[in-house]
Amino acid sequence: MKAFSASAGPRLFLDEGSVLDVGSCFVGAVDLAPGRAIPDDGDPRIDHSLQGFLFTCGPDHVRHPEPISGRKDGKKYPLHGSFSSHPAEILFWDVQEGDAECRARVPVVLADGGRALLERHWRIDGKSGEVCLSDRLTNTGTSPFPPVQMYHMNIGAWLFDGEVRLTGQMLENGSLPWNFGEDPGGVFCVPAARQGEAWAEVCLGPIAAIGGLTLKVKFRTDTLPWLQVWRNQEAPAHVLGIEPVSHRWVNREELAERGEMKPLKPGKSIEYGLRFCFA
Repeated sequence: MKAFSASAGPRLFLDEGSVLDVGSCFVGAVDLAPGRAIPDDGDPRIDHSLQGFLFTCGPDHVRHPEPISGRKDGKKYPLHGSFSSHPAEILFWDVQEGDAECRARVPVVLADGGRALLERHWRIDGKSGEVCLSDRLTNTGTSPFPPVQMYHMNIGAWLFDGEVRLTGQMLENGSLPWNFGEDPGGVFCVPAARQGEAWAEVCLGPIAAIGGLTLKVKFRTDTLPWLQVWRNQEAPAHVLGIEPVSHRWVNREELAERGEMKPLKPGKSIEYGLRFCFA
């Protein structure tokens, strides 16, 4: 893990061994990452990634394993796709005038043998403390594939008290408690933005454990038009996930039948964007 911070904002630890995702995320002396308070789904790649504050699902699959179309050997897309465990090549890393910035490239081998390149740009604004992530995914293989992407932002829910709520215009009545639904947990997926909105925002807080600050997450709605939220309090898990995602929560077959799995041709690219801050 490599420390990444600016004059203001959180102190992040970026995982060079896995897509330059975020391991620990410190606000002051408090790490918001869930660590070992996560479920074990039997995939050591995801067991590693899920312990961190943010990991990237995709680019060929998100959510639980499903069969690869056209294969007769029964091979499946892996849990949360192929990104996890691919090492990042850091191209630029610097702090200037209080801002922090880094760029990296991540060559990825897809589950069906295809190839892709993730070009990743992290930046922290030294004045506002806002963290900005810009991703560009290019199909570097010889066949088209439908790209899918989900940013799995995980927070240790033991940090929450009864005052912590999720808020956002995409939520029913605009707000709900962090421990929504029935115990020990659940998941929902909703359209992220009103028509014409380029960015959506969802907030989580106030979090007394970090001085009453609220986590504010913004994401592009053209390529991440859905928001999924997940929580799990089935011991030893004690985690909540905020998950901007490219596709709604149904299986691949239904998405394909409805024309929602649009192919990315060789040499073509797609871009994603996410920002967060504590305020």
